[in-house]
Amino acid sequence: MKRRDFLKMSAVGAVTAGTVASPAIAQSSPEVKWRLTSSFPKSLDTLYGGAELFVKQVAEMTDNKFQIQPFAAGEIVPGLQALDAASNGTVEMAHTSAYYYVGKDPTFAIYTAAPFGLNTRMQNSWWYQGGGDALGNAFFAKYGVIGIPAGNTGTQMGGWFRKEIKSVDDLKGLKMRIAGIAGQVLQKVGVVPQQLAGGDVYPAIEKGTIDAAEWVGPYDDEKLGLQKVAKFYYYPGFWEGSAMLHNMVNLAKWNELPKHYQTVIANASANANLWMSARYDMLNPAALKRLIASGTQLKPYPVDMMDACLKATNELWSEISAKNADFKKTIEAMQAYRNDQYLWWQVAEHTFDSYMIRSRPRG
Repeated sequence: MKRRDFLKMSAVGAVTAGTVASPAIAQSSPEVKWRLTSSFPKSLDTLYGGAELFVKQVAEMTDNKFQIQPFAAGEIVPGLQALDAASNGTVEMAHTSAYYYVGKDPTFAIYTAAPFGLNTRMQNSWWYQGGGDALGNAFFAKYGVIGIPAGNTGTQMGGWFRKEIKSVDDLKGLKMRIAGIAGQVLQKVGVVPQQLAGGDVYPAIEKGTIDAAEWVGPYDDEKLGLQKVAKFYYYPGFWEGSAMLHNMVNLAKWNELPKHYQTVIANASANANLWMSARYDMLNPAALKRLIASGTQLKPYPVDMMDACLKATNELWSEISAKNADFKKTIEAMQAYRNDQYLWWQVAEHTFDSYMIRSRPRG
């Protein structure tokens, strides 16, 4: 074959290959438009911000072929109905906290936060490496969704109180905004739990409708202005040693996606999960300093209260486990993982942290 004939044929071959390859790529990366409903208002830029980061990265990873439009709580459905909207197909997915749905099944709580449960690193470890993923999604599938971690607040604060809490007896009859299964625990020690959306907490304390409220931590609590209506700020939020958020994706819609789009969702969710934890760790110290400077009285919960609540928690787990097989299987798996984790933490992590906290003034 002459050289010029060979070059001619090579050029034709290259064009042909290009015309075949382009449609194949286009077919495997279709144009997809979804809607995401959040359980949070836009004003909570770290919670809602996790959803914004997620959708931005999905678009960037797919050259804008996969676009997800986020909606704040109330724009499509109220924040506490986000799971239902994803489950019934009103939207393709929701960015929410599983423990908002303990009214459907208390098992939901464990995948966000259980009283005296896991801290943030343990929660991530359990989900990604310790079997939490398989347990969680076998359970979520009953509600027509698949759950993917997409944020974490870290250990939360114990809440704002109008009056000082000196012992567990001071909790009797106290009306407190506290969500989900933690409210059931505190009810056992005399608290009257109230479930209110974030925007309703400030006016409820201001008017005296409630006596106390927990939300998240210094940064978000300051945004809600809770320091203006209650001066006692307690720690720790033992019911939320970690608070994992999930992207809850309609299972049928998930199964329709190309595999690499599923991977994009998983990776962008993981980025949001890491981003949110890091952002809270960055923002909370400065916010706490501002709160204290403005007159907030920072106090630890009394030991007798913590002990009474731990006892109440263990009683509640036994009661629920006796009639709910999903909950029993999940709580036992989580507690076994927690106990092994603390065996390690008390050797290295806790010892290091304790020393560094004591040494901070000298550092």
